[in-house]
Amino acid sequence: MVVKTSTPPTTNREGPLVDEEIRAPQVRLVGAEGEMLGIVATREALKMAHAVGLNLLEVSPNAEPPVAKILDYGKFKYEQQKKKNEARKKQKVIEIKELKVRPNIDANDYQVKLNAAKRFLASGDKVKLTLRFRGREMAHQELGVQLLERFRLDLEAETKVEQMPKLENRQMVMVLAPR
Repeated sequence: MVVKTSTPPTTNREGPLVDEEIRAPQVRLVGAEGEMLGIVATREALKMAHAVGLNLLEVSPNAEPPVAKILDYGKFKYEQQKKKNEARKKQKVIEIKELKVRPNIDANDYQVKLNAAKRFLASGDKVKLTLRFRGREMAHQELGVQLLERFRLDLEAETKVEQMPKLENRQMVMVLAPR
């Protein structure tokens, strides 16, 4: 003898359960105007929702019994999409801008790099200062540390050091983030 068990339909979309997808025997029902209608059988709640031409949406599935609301599902989806787009507009992607310098940089070149760093920091980006050593310059690493320390002091008001100067092979790297 073969016994068939009913399995709930699998939905390939994300989001709350709607109408016949709700499997709970009873739901705590919230009306279309936001008023509490109490605990109602799911079938009865579906009839009430369809009577006014709206959908039954499971708002809080983890509650006991689950909370369902009578509303227009199309309008609900539209509002959710609008909120998501608004949140995406407001978020700022922080980029890391890299400035490459040498240990024996000229005063004017230093000023140009410093101004570029200030501009990047003002726009909310992080600045990665990379100091490259060539040949015998490796013997004078203290010059590189002094130069990066000078950058740190000149930018101290608008930055915080995210990564202190660190030697990686033939380059020294320091990362500054805006305050």
